[in-house]
Amino acid sequence: MNTTDIDRLLHPDPLPLEMGFERLPSGVLHVACRTDLHRCKGDMLEWWFKFRPDTQHYVWWHPVDHISSQWLEAQTGTHIGSIHKVEERFSGMPAKQLLIQLREPAEFFSPAALKQARSSGAVHGLVCGRGGESWQAPRNPAGQVMGSRLFHICRDTEWGSVLRSHFFLGWDLPAIGKSPEQIAQMIPDATAPALLAHCYNEFTFLSRFLPSLFIAENRATQAVPLPW
Repeated sequence: MNTTDIDRLLHPDPLPLEMGFERLPSGVLHVACRTDLHRCKGDMLEWWFKFRPDTQHYVWWHPVDHISSQWLEAQTGTHIGSIHKVEERFSGMPAKQLLIQLREPAEFFSPAALKQARSSGAVHGLVCGRGGESWQAPRNPAGQVMGSRLFHICRDTEWGSVLRSHFFLGWDLPAIGKSPEQIAQMIPDATAPALLAHCYNEFTFLSRFLPSLFIAENRATQAVPLPW
């Protein structure tokens, strides 16, 4: 999948790459991960990012790989516009300091495709962002973090939801004159399987406690289903 085909992520039909990785002709590294989230729904996924997990919650999310979590430019009542300042490992690789700037989906997807996906029930939760490779990651004149893109697309099922996570590492590098060979040196192939395993593990960990946390934190506005 190329960076111009992002709307395809909104459609529930199987993609050529649901789980795996590929090096695009531009040099961008594309990583795809599919995770079954039992008992979790799309609104829970979006709420988790609005909740803005601190370091303790972040370690719950992945007890092995996650190290620290802070939030910059936090927006009241929404995750969109916030910057997640994290330190984490990708499955045994050296720790990375990253900026993840959460953005409006309409910045990446066409309005018609978004509307259709929401109204048809193909998408129930959607978290999109721009990624930077350090805490000093560059920004463009509009303040947008430059580097990579990430998409988490959730579709509800009878037993919970299916999560598609797609990462495009080095998205902005071709635009600033980096050749495919240079991008491959900056973002080596070994990053892909490590990120895939990290993503699958972190969202599997999250699915084990998110339903209970969501119920507890939203008990004032939503009925609490009792086990007995």
